Amino acid sequence: MKLSKTHKRVLLALAQGCSLKSHRYLDGSKVYQLHPVDRPVQTVRRTTVDALFEHRLIDSNKKFPAATCWLTEKGKALAATLEEPEK
Repeated sequence: MKLSKTHKRVLLALAQGCSLKSHRYLDGSKVYQLHPVDRPVQTVRRTTVDALFEHRLIDSNKKFPAATCWLTEKGKALAATLEEPEK
């Protein structure tokens, strides 16, 4: 998988203690939000998160209405090799 700047930012954020949550609504919509400790919440595109799931870099507890995602061992190993992407 070729990581985009956004993929790298999400992986690094999770490695640094941020929470990634999937918020599901009764109408079937789903929104992914990155919850940093010291900054405002950031919405993350579903395609970004789906790619991280597909490559088994993250997993979740699959709870409803808000699931929490975390780095897998593979994701942790990859995040440890990354540098902060340029903005």
